[in-house]
Amino acid sequence: MRVFVDTDPGIDDAVALAYLTALPEVDIVGVGAVFGNNPVDVTTDNASRLMHLFGRPTVPVARGAAGPLVGPAAFAEHVHGMNGLGEVETPPAREGAVPGSAAELLVQLARVAPGEIDVLVLGTLTNVALALAIEPELPRLLGRVVIMGGAVTAPGNTTPWAESNIHKDPEAAERVLAAGFDTTLVTLDVTMRTLATQPWLDRLSRVQGTRAEFCAKFLEFYVGHYSTEVFGHTACAMHDPLAAAILVDQSLVVAERQRPVRVELTGTHTRGMTIADLRPTPAPEERPTVRLPTEVATEEFLERLLRALATDVP
Repeated sequence: MRVFVDTDPGIDDAVALAYLTALPEVDIVGVGAVFGNNPVDVTTDNASRLMHLFGRPTVPVARGAAGPLVGPAAFAEHVHGMNGLGEVETPPAREGAVPGSAAELLVQLARVAPGEIDVLVLGTLTNVALALAIEPELPRLLGRVVIMGGAVTAPGNTTPWAESNIHKDPEAAERVLAAGFDTTLVTLDVTMRTLATQPWLDRLSRVQGTRAEFCAKFLEFYVGHYSTEVFGHTACAMHDPLAAAILVDQSLVVAERQRPVRVELTGTHTRGMTIADLRPTPAPEERPTVRLPTEVATEEFLERLLRALATDVP
């Protein structure tokens, strides 16, 4: 499995990268960094550091968009810390970002190996939208595109209606969801029910090795936010790791809908909202559908994640 990861590390992004790099069947062909959880300089440095930390130092990391297609950039440092990794210090990478943008790297890889590369998007969709502008045939050149983003029936986590990755660049998200990629959209509908709770976190804390020890440290900050600001008990939502696991094994999806999804661009209160026609018989339209997981095998996913994090870095 050849995968390009577009990401804004970010604590749950870091755990997703730890998971993917532990799987020998996953060949990460490139990483694009984007603004989102933190400014792009921070997320680019984190992406390089994490690929070095998790044993994939030769994977090219490219700096991507510093802001959305429209308007100013917004960040989530209160969730991820000023350094994006819960204020945990990580070893510097031997190599920095490669020349060129993340969008250019994605297009280059897709053109060289048409149909062979899947994309995992863990941040805003800005880099993918820019890549689509460079290469309009990108939906045909890529394999699957799995996106962590959106909230169809669940409340938003940035506004009452909008999820963070979509809300930070709604125009980019709308362009990508309308483009005809083979898309799975992993929304808050499932990620906010896929929680690492105290017993799981305790098990992780007892595992030795680079992946487990660093991820346990990252998650301390993350759990602090979710436990006090969201759930009222010790737990955190595993947004990005779940999207990564679904990319690797679609069988983790127990139930799904296939619907066209739009992004609200103009609503006074609902800008960034993801909208799907959920009627039993939706009206026919030409807009492409996306897969919307509605139920996932939560316990199986958490067990797989723990096993992967227990795999030490060579």
